[in-house]
Order: sequence, then C-alpha cells, then structure tokens
Amino acid sequence: MQIFHRSANTIFRAVLIGVLLMVAGGGYVLALINRSSYVTQAGVARDQPVPFSHRHHVGELGIDCRYCHTSVENAGFAGIPPTQTCMNCHVQIWADSPVLEPVRASYRTDRSLEWTRVHDLPEFVYFNHSIHVQKGIGCATCHGRVDKMNLTWQHSSLQMEWCLDCHRHPERYVRPREEVFNMAWQASGDQLVEGRKLLKAYDVRPREDCSACHR
Repeated sequence: MQIFHRSANTIFRAVLIGVLLMVAGGGYVLALINRSSYVTQAGVARDQPVPFSHRHHVGELGIDCRYCHTSVENAGFAGIPPTQTCMNCHVQIWADSPVLEPVRASYRTDRSLEWTRVHDLPEFVYFNHSIHVQKGIGCATCHGRVDKMNLTWQHSSLQMEWCLDCHRHPERYVRPREEVFNMAWQASGDQLVEGRKLLKAYDVRPREDCSACHR
C-alpha cells in the first residue's frame, strides 16, 4: 500500500529548495542592512551644541587640522578643542552671534561643550591616531573631505571589513607624511607604485591579527 503520493518527493525537493533560498535571501538582506547607513550611520550628520562648519573653517579659512586637534600627532586620541581655542578668534569675529552663544556660555562658566562624537568606535576597538599619521595615512582617508562638510558626518562605515581593507592594501592609501593634513592631496603618479615606495620608506607593516585592534 502506497502511503505517500508519487508527487511527494517532488514537493519535498521544492519545499527544501524554497527554504534554502529563503535562508540565503534573508542572510543577504541582513548583510545589506548591516552595511546600510541606518546601522553604520555613515553619511548622517550629527546634531551638535553649535553647528560647526569644517567647510568654512578648513576649506575656506584654511585652518590646519592640528590647530584644533592638537594631540593627533602624538596620542591615540586626536583631541577635542577646548572652548579657549574657539574664543581665540571669536572674541573678535562674530562675537555677538546668537549661534555662538553656547560657546560664550561655556567660556564664561568654564563648562565644556558636550560635543557629539561623529567617528565613535566601540569601546572594544583600539585605534591610535598618532601611528596612522606617522605612517602616512591622511585625515581624509578615514574622515573624508571634511573641508567640504558644512555639518560633519561619518565618512565611512567604520566596520571591521573597512579597516581590514586598508591594513591588507595599505599601498592604496598611504601618502607622504607632509601631505597627511592636506585634504585635497592626490598622488602625482600611479598611487600603487608611489604607495609601495612609501611602505618601504616608512616601514609600514600593518597587522591583521585580532589583538591589533581588540585589546
């Protein structure tokens, strides 16, 4: 006596294939979501206590990154400028602007402005600005062309695969040390050829093991 219909095998195969396709499709969709700006926050401008414009200060006025981020060359953290740095100019320029009242209030009360970090890595990730600067990695490589940003946003995903791409192919990104803070720098010739020369000159040997970043 036949218990199952002769089409049962075909139906079972079709269902199995359908389940596998659904699992694969779901995994693909999750991967897309994980890389989207909704998750990574890449390209999303952050609200700040003062609408500071890098485009104006860096792009138009030509202020060097190190004027505000004073420890970027010798410390892991680039540094957030104290209110005094802002007031060096703004005691004379736009001194009565309503937009800058939070800055003046911070200066009067000696209470720091609570800036929102844009490139905010998880606590389990170790990153050192100074070593990247010393090895010829430009600010724009990670932070994007901030000299064109009215409001600052996260340029890249900051996901592990993004970091590993640079560590595995540093010749694509390294530049002369004297050009690290030049937002508009471009290689004069073949980037890969020039990059390989700089890797030897700067003894660039990026690590790929877990403990390089997860300490």
